[in-house]
Amino acid sequence: MPFISRKSFTPASYSSEFSQQWSNPSDAFSVLLILGGDVVARALAQLAGSRITPVAFSFGWVAYALAAVVNTFGENRLMPATDCPCRVIDGHAGYVRDNSSWVIGRMIRDFESWMDDGQLDGPIHRRMDEMIQEKWKIDKTPDPPPKAGLCVSIYKAKQARPGHPGHDLVYFAGFATMIVQLGLAAIPCFLFGDWAVLLTTASGIALSLAMGSLPQWAEEKWACGRGTSKIIILTRGNGSQHAIVVISDGKGLDLEHLAASGSASFRSLKTRCTVLILAALWILLLISAAGIQKNTWFLLAIGSIGMFDNIFAAGATRTPDDFGVPLEFVEVIGHRKVMQVLFEVECRYPRVGKSMLATFFPGNLRQDEIDKWDELNKLAEGTKEEQ
Repeated sequence: MPFISRKSFTPASYSSEFSQQWSNPSDAFSVLLILGGDVVARALAQLAGSRITPVAFSFGWVAYALAAVVNTFGENRLMPATDCPCRVIDGHAGYVRDNSSWVIGRMIRDFESWMDDGQLDGPIHRRMDEMIQEKWKIDKTPDPPPKAGLCVSIYKAKQARPGHPGHDLVYFAGFATMIVQLGLAAIPCFLFGDWAVLLTTASGIALSLAMGSLPQWAEEKWACGRGTSKIIILTRGNGSQHAIVVISDGKGLDLEHLAASGSASFRSLKTRCTVLILAALWILLLISAAGIQKNTWFLLAIGSIGMFDNIFAAGATRTPDDFGVPLEFVEVIGHRKVMQVLFEVECRYPRVGKSMLATFFPGNLRQDEIDKWDELNKLAEGTKEEQ
């Protein structure tokens, strides 16, 4: 049996290895490159659309590149699935479909941040507060309820801009992050003559820009018709306090078709080959980064800055205009009783209130409610004949 020296297992040797790892963590960056691919995917989905997509070089890119190969060869898609379940209702036919579009999902998720252009004293916020106060006074509860009734916000679609990635803080922060990363990477080059960090950073930024510039991003993100005249209702469903009615008038996107775009297939040999080549280059970059033994703290700082920016981009709230779907506010209809809201919407916009009935009242109706809807149906039929 070979003799093993006790000296190699002394506390001093452990302390030396521990200190050396923290003074120059050579393997940490290459390991972190394969973590956090879902963050990169969401950041790309947020900002993609134009020829330049400023998603920063960060941890997680290698993992995302490999996942993109699987998605393009298996599902023929680049865009991730929506992270906000909601329903899209045809305001005339009443047909209801589950949304699979990233754009519509984010519009619904961020609605309370943009519904009054970010102002807390706007008409929708005021109507919500009034409904809560009315319910509080009637119920006589110790504390006001967090929500009450239903608010139906009416918008008109302005000229759609598919392919517009949104030139807001989220978009320009990506460019600023890349500049800061290159500045940090240049420090060891000028101080110590170590160009490996700068080369790795520049290569990572170039690969990230190349991945985001694929034309298929825009094709998937806005996979629908233009110039529709439909009236579409967007809502999270029964129990939600909000419903958004979008009146297109020949200017907007066909949101009903866009909602079903998540199940569409985009078979493109060019995209497949490009993604495969980029994934191979990311793996080569990973192998190269694993060989860097000096100034690795700069790489960790560069990757961390990029990760923070991508987390910001992936989770940031944005307006419909930033998704190429500009809307103009018309009015809000709200009441602490949901059925009263649907009656009022139906009176002002025939067929629209009835289209929401099955979503917000899936059960049996009272006789007086049935009679009221019969009356409104006759009015809607008369309006249709006059047109």
